[in-house]
Amino acid sequence: MARRSTLTCVTGFTCSLLTVSLCLLSFASCKENADAAAKGKSRSGQSGNGPTIVDVIVATPHSIENKIEANGSVVANEYVELHPEISGRIVYLNVPEGAHVAKGTVIARINDADLQATLEKSKAQLELYKKTEERARKLLDINGINEADYDIAVNNVKSTQADIDYTEAQLDKTVIRAPFDGVVGLRQVSPGAYVTPANIIATVQQLDKIKVDFTIPEQYTSVIRKGGLVDIQLDASNGRRKGLIIATEPQINLSSRNLKVRALMENGNGHPGAFVKVYVDAGLDKRSIMVPTNCIIPEDKNNQVIIVREGKARLVNVTTGVREANNIEITKGLEPGDTVVVTGVLFARPNSPVTIRNVKSLDSATIIQNQ
Repeated sequence: MARRSTLTCVTGFTCSLLTVSLCLLSFASCKENADAAAKGKSRSGQSGNGPTIVDVIVATPHSIENKIEANGSVVANEYVELHPEISGRIVYLNVPEGAHVAKGTVIARINDADLQATLEKSKAQLELYKKTEERARKLLDINGINEADYDIAVNNVKSTQADIDYTEAQLDKTVIRAPFDGVVGLRQVSPGAYVTPANIIATVQQLDKIKVDFTIPEQYTSVIRKGGLVDIQLDASNGRRKGLIIATEPQINLSSRNLKVRALMENGNGHPGAFVKVYVDAGLDKRSIMVPTNCIIPEDKNNQVIIVREGKARLVNVTTGVREANNIEITKGLEPGDTVVVTGVLFARPNSPVTIRNVKSLDSATIIQNQ
């Protein structure tokens, strides 16, 4: 019995030591987690329960280029898809792909044998009706026939002449000509093919003058005027070229609320359909307060920024203007000399204390934003 009691005591003592060890390990782990959390808060701008650490810039007017950037497309001066006006088999095809053709050049001919036969028949009938009308007129002069018979003879002449005019008009439709001087596109049909007015034979485009169509938001319509100049950039390898505004769409697009504008590009040699950038001068360059775009806190009705006053964060409603690559203009809400928070924006709370770590310039704040 004594031996069993001793064994029980030893076992109980061992369990107690194991329990104490587990408690100590758990305490150490909790302390490490708390230290890590505190370090994380410190890195993100929180200083424990103290003020939020932020970087700021001082609101200062900067020179900005007041230009509107718009997307546009190159448009040929003239463009047409050549369709046959009547159905039939192609008996002649002249489509010099990619070559220049003069106005009036015959591009294709449709088989017109049936129309030619109809025309000859109508001409023969016309000759007969004319002779009949001449005889009827002579008889009418001597009261040999009544006026009703003479009117029938005259009507036969006029209706047959109308049939001839109609047939000649149909014959004219069998010939497809270039409507203006231009460059012929790719051929879409082959000789001998049966075509209908739905078929495209080829396209003709006039490329000696290049137009550019672009759209701008309706709030900038006041800066668009006929005869004004815009800058056009075809691609990164070419510099900007001048364009002359020649027309605007009378109505603003109801779905996008944009105004469509057409400009004539000087010394243009772009391909129709190519994408271009258009820069519209919206007025003289001006000086305005600029802040990094990450300073802006968007809300449903207003945009806000955080400024520092008397050591505390304050939310201020602002109105924005021209947007650049990384900065945005503040037209209302900030005054020169205001201290604007640029880092730690997410952690600064209204009326909470903040600690300013660095006062940065606009350029250095932009670099931080891009990192």
